[in-house]
Amino acid sequence: MAGGVGSRFWPMSRTNFPKQFHDILGVGKTLIQMTYDRFLPICPKENILVVTNERYRDLVLEQLPGLTREQVLCEPFMRNTAPCIAYASFWIAERATDANIIVAPSDHLILKDQEFIENIQISIKQAEDTGNLVTLGIKPTRPDTGYGYIQWEDLKSTFDPKVKRVKTFTEKPDLELAKDFLESGDFYWNSGIFIWTLPGIMHAFEHYLPEMFRTFAEGAGLYGTAEEESFIQRIYPACENVSIDYGIMEKAKNVNVVLSDFGWSDLGTWGSLHTHLAHDDHRNGVVGKNVMMFNCTDNVVHVSGDKLAVLHGLNGYIVVQTENTLLVCRKEDEQKIKQFVNDIKQKKGEHWA
Repeated sequence: MAGGVGSRFWPMSRTNFPKQFHDILGVGKTLIQMTYDRFLPICPKENILVVTNERYRDLVLEQLPGLTREQVLCEPFMRNTAPCIAYASFWIAERATDANIIVAPSDHLILKDQEFIENIQISIKQAEDTGNLVTLGIKPTRPDTGYGYIQWEDLKSTFDPKVKRVKTFTEKPDLELAKDFLESGDFYWNSGIFIWTLPGIMHAFEHYLPEMFRTFAEGAGLYGTAEEESFIQRIYPACENVSIDYGIMEKAKNVNVVLSDFGWSDLGTWGSLHTHLAHDDHRNGVVGKNVMMFNCTDNVVHVSGDKLAVLHGLNGYIVVQTENTLLVCRKEDEQKIKQFVNDIKQKKGEHWA
């Protein structure tokens, strides 16, 4: 899934060039390239699909030259994750009615690839054996209010102790509740990575999102043909704007979670990036060739190109400089960046956002 804008990563992430297409970590690869490479040991490149907004098709093909144009499914509008997954599922159904499917965001960070692969393999087996919907839960390391949480309980019998039954989903709790979740030990972060069989997810769409199911089913026989694009253009405006979590996962009774710990972050904010950058002796995380810091502590700094940036006396700030934009914001206020972007659109124009 590569259609999001990532507005909380402004000013680097823009509507015309979102964060998944940037080398945010300064490692020589963009986030979508890292995600693609991560899945190559799991599935052949011809079985990888990217669902994105139509404006990003050329960016995807440029950054992932191993894909054909047919493997990039283009949405004409942003309609959240349920329509995105329905589109891909019906496309796959034309080719492999018994497929195993892994759904993953293109912009997440995973530090332990081998552990990730092992958890995916466990999840595939659980989905195949039971027909259940499976998600990966991440062991929480702090009471984070920016993540959804999964409460799990033991299964009576399972081939692997990591496989649990999902008891509840909770979206982004307040700090006190997040602390309670962390102390309880039976709440994990919701990674947004899903594993299921094609029959399993099709049954769930038909049962929980029947109107969406019927809408995409009208295109049977068109997916992968010259008529696919015009069909998608026609139906997408009427698709409900709903996430797969709310539309299906929170309602379904046959959901499992595989308890995982593979160095995951959704890299949703500059603050989350800070935790994964190398730090100097004063906890400053820096991406940039020519950044000089004096009497600065606990900052995240991202300076593009060869620009020289000299910072003095900053404590706990986000500093991001792109070709034509500078952001200076306290880390504790980073949730306001999304509102900044909305205000910028209104007062300065869409091209700045």
